[in-house]
Amino acid sequence: MKKERLMLKVIFRKILVAFCTAVPIFCISCKKENTKTELVVLAAASLTDVCAEIKTAYEEKNPSVTLLFSFGGSGALKAQIEAGVPADVFLSAATQQMESLQKQGLMTEGSVKNLLQNQVVLIAPKKNDTKLSSFLEVSSPEVKLVALGESESVPAGLYAKSIFQFLGIWDEVKAKANFAGDVRTVLSWVESGACEYGVVYATDAASSSSVRVIANAPKKSCPPVIYPVGIVRASEKQMEAASFVDFLFSDEVKSIFEKAGFVTLSE
Repeated sequence: MKKERLMLKVIFRKILVAFCTAVPIFCISCKKENTKTELVVLAAASLTDVCAEIKTAYEEKNPSVTLLFSFGGSGALKAQIEAGVPADVFLSAATQQMESLQKQGLMTEGSVKNLLQNQVVLIAPKKNDTKLSSFLEVSSPEVKLVALGESESVPAGLYAKSIFQFLGIWDEVKAKANFAGDVRTVLSWVESGACEYGVVYATDAASSSSVRVIANAPKKSCPPVIYPVGIVRASEKQMEAASFVDFLFSDEVKSIFEKAGFVTLSE
């Protein structure tokens, strides 16, 4: 009888040891399965609205991935990449910032592609009874304050500077300009009436019910407004980043961009 009890105790101990060994392994396995990959996407401020829709669509198809967007002026986002701030994908509102990063070897070779095209427009608050009808008239004495992106770092500001230089009125416009760190701030200043006019992208103007478009930029007055996308070389998630970039060129996402007023480009 004692011998049988002893054998039962030994068997029980073996089962207990096996169970205690298996449980941590099972938990670790579950933890690994439940861990999501986080992709950090630095994106131009003018992409704020469409990226919210893209995030939902991508995460529904890829439940193991979470997209973390950080929006701002493309110049500021470029500076973050140069400073080594963790990022996986960069969506710029101009080619200049992307080309600079490529020359520095900070973007994965062969990953940079032109994704979108936009237009530059002059806007005013919808309630403004202005009689202005062109960019040229911004130099008139009647205009007291115009909102622009920073003319050396924000793409929308660089385009605006190019337009006014083309028209020969940059010095006059600069004297009455209120400069913003990104194009969405320019839009908000005009929406609130803090500034009489502003220069933004057509897609920004279309996203707001509080502003109206006064004029489109004159032809050949500024470089084409191209949005490139690329993978940050320092990213430790190159495959996942490449998969997301491919998704941006899919028919599903093209329809999202086009609905917002962007012109989509082929890879």
